[in-house]
Amino acid sequence: MPASGLPAACPPSVSSAPSAASSWWWPPTSWGASSRGCSDRPSRRGLAMGIRDPAAYEAWYATPRGRWIAASEAAILARLLGSPGGGALLDLGTGTGHFARRLAPAWPMVVGVDPDLRALAYAAARGGGPRYVAADGARLPFAAGAFEAAVAVTSLCFVADPVAVLREAWRVTRRVVVLGLLHRRSLLHLRKRGRGGYRGARWDTRADVRRWARALDPPPARVAFASAVLLPGGGAVARAVERLAGGRLPWGGFLAAALWRPAPP
Repeated sequence: MPASGLPAACPPSVSSAPSAASSWWWPPTSWGASSRGCSDRPSRRGLAMGIRDPAAYEAWYATPRGRWIAASEAAILARLLGSPGGGALLDLGTGTGHFARRLAPAWPMVVGVDPDLRALAYAAARGGGPRYVAADGARLPFAAGAFEAAVAVTSLCFVADPVAVLREAWRVTRRVVVLGLLHRRSLLHLRKRGRGGYRGARWDTRADVRRWARALDPPPARVAFASAVLLPGGGAVARAVERLAGGRLPWGGFLAAALWRPAPP
């Protein structure tokens, strides 16, 4: 591992927010700037600008509904990722680093990648363990197999070519890639499609994920699904249903998919 402690070919990072000229800020490019957004988070319209106000965006997670939704999503992600095997985790489209920070305690290293410098500066200033790199999701600055696992949490839903980004995540990952998507077969889609922060978002299905998986080389050995946010209101009934469902019911607004690489020969 390089002296920076980061996976191969990764530029050095810092523990606090640097200026845009610092060496770890790779030039941002246009794969869909910091496009994480779900369930009434502040709008990410205007992708060239990324998150207009990272602090306001992150504040949504401190609301009662935001805390519940984020916790539900993080639990599904952690379950699909499985137990870490000693390698690093990549958070692709990390935005303000919320899920990178949530997942960091279980992993030896978490690296968040995003082209949005403003969001990354905010994420770095929050600390919490992850390292951050500004990069294009379709052209990652990492060697093949540099990470044990990768997550992309509602970052593909604003990307025009999700297969290109998924191929890169697949290239740099040795074990599993876990996607968090906006689910077309959900009550959330019926209520929110085309509105507010969802304007311009793509809503995907299990069939879409299976189609993307067929474009990967090598193809996944296994694809598994789970979902969360069945009733998007977030009230007592919604939370009770979520606890009982345990991610097993297929119509949650948050669709998670795990793609496992074949075992090495």
